[in-house]
Amino acid sequence: MLTRRSQAPLSLVPGPGRRDVSDGGLARGLIAGEVWAIAETWHRFAPLVITTAERSLGSKPEAEDLAQEVFYRVFRKAKTLREPDSLRSFVFSFAVRVIKTELRKRRARAWLSFQQPETLVGLGCATLDMESRDLLRRFYALLDRLKARDRLAFTLRHVESMTVEETAAAMDISASTAKRSIVHAETRLSRWIEADPGLAGFLDAKGWDR
Repeated sequence: MLTRRSQAPLSLVPGPGRRDVSDGGLARGLIAGEVWAIAETWHRFAPLVITTAERSLGSKPEAEDLAQEVFYRVFRKAKTLREPDSLRSFVFSFAVRVIKTELRKRRARAWLSFQQPETLVGLGCATLDMESRDLLRRFYALLDRLKARDRLAFTLRHVESMTVEETAAAMDISASTAKRSIVHAETRLSRWIEADPGLAGFLDAKGWDR
C-alpha cells in the first residue's frame, strides 16, 4: 500500500469538461486554475496513469491510490509547465516518479511482510484462471526482486511498449542508462524464469520474448 494518500477530490465521473480542447488549451486552463480544466485533466489522463501503475505494481487498488497522489502533484505543480502542448508528457513524468518511489519503498520493506497484491493485473492477458493467477503472482514476485530503476525501465520497455529513447525520456535518464537497466532486468529475469518451467511456459504461451 502507498504510505501517503493525498486528499485531492478526484473522480472518474465526467464533469462539465471540454473534451474538444487541445492538450495545450487544457494546460493553459489548468495553469489558470480553471475548475473545468482540473476535471478534464483527470478524465483525459487518469486511465493512462492507472493502467501504467497497475502493470508496474501488479495491483489495481495500489494503482488507484497512486493516481490520487500523481494528480495531486500535477495540480500543485501545474504552473511550472513551460510548454503547454507537452501536458501529456508532464503528467506521465509525475506518474513515473511516483511509481519509482513506491517501488523503492516496497523493496525496502519487503523483508517485513509477505503480503500479496489484492488484485493481480494480467499484463494484457484475458481473464485469468487460478493456475494463471498463481503463475502471474510468481512473475510479480520476481519483479519485486529487481531494483526499482531496472524494474520500471523493463516495464516501460516491454509492457508499455516504449522505445529505449522514450523510456529514457520518461524516466529522465540517458538512453545508455535506460538500456543498461533494461538489459540488467532482462538478464536477471531470464535466469530466474528459466528456473521455473511452469512460469517459463506460461510466458512463452503469452508471446513474451525472453
